Amino acid sequence: MNDPRSTRDIHPSALDLPAPRLPAAAGAVLILHGGRADSLAPPPALNLPDLRMKAFARTLRQDFRHADVLVGFVRYRTRGWNGERADPVQDTRRALAELNELVGPVPVGLLGHSMGARAALRAADDPQVRGVVALAPWCPPGEPVRHLAGRTVVALHDPADSVTSATDTWAYLRRAEASGTRVRGIRMPGGRHTMIRRSRLWHRIAANSVAEILGVASLRGTPHADSTWSAGPLDAARFGTP
Repeated sequence: MNDPRSTRDIHPSALDLPAPRLPAAAGAVLILHGGRADSLAPPPALNLPDLRMKAFARTLRQDFRHADVLVGFVRYRTRGWNGERADPVQDTRRALAELNELVGPVPVGLLGHSMGARAALRAADDPQVRGVVALAPWCPPGEPVRHLAGRTVVALHDPADSVTSATDTWAYLRRAEASGTRVRGIRMPGGRHTMIRRSRLWHRIAANSVAEILGVASLRGTPHADSTWSAGPLDAARFGTP
């Protein structure tokens, strides 16, 4: 007897993308929220890390530079990274495959926070991915970087963050730079891990960085961005143009 459940019920989509409103997209941004080091439980219905990243999605959608860019989310099966399982990395790879099936091969930027940033960095070897914007990323010592050669990585971190280490982030960027990655480390003047204080600055720099990665930052009327690339860390004031 056939199982009445559909394939989608058994294997829910990893891609949460509003119905494309364009006949063809110039690119896409996939957003990855934070989570826990270890948890096999599914994300809760009221998911605060997910809600926090929706504000970044709104900023991207309101930015005219992203008018032809799809903005979606990666949906996780579990709340945790879970050691060698690296569950959110597998979900990100599934989401990228689903995006390709839906709209074809388009340039993709990944925007991740905390555990989501770590997953984005791991999955950035996908041929669609141009680069990653990592917000307060979880970059433990020994995290691989060689697969990032030829990509762009921009990391924003408040040194006062007590959940993930800004020092580890700068060290990660230096190793990635030595492996052929274009990197930029930005020292944020507040926000800690939740990025709530000075939130507009976080949103603005993230949107500018995504635009640079996707190559849509040079449109007429776009404020000039500092073109410095360095593991730094560099002062956020250099990149916080309105």
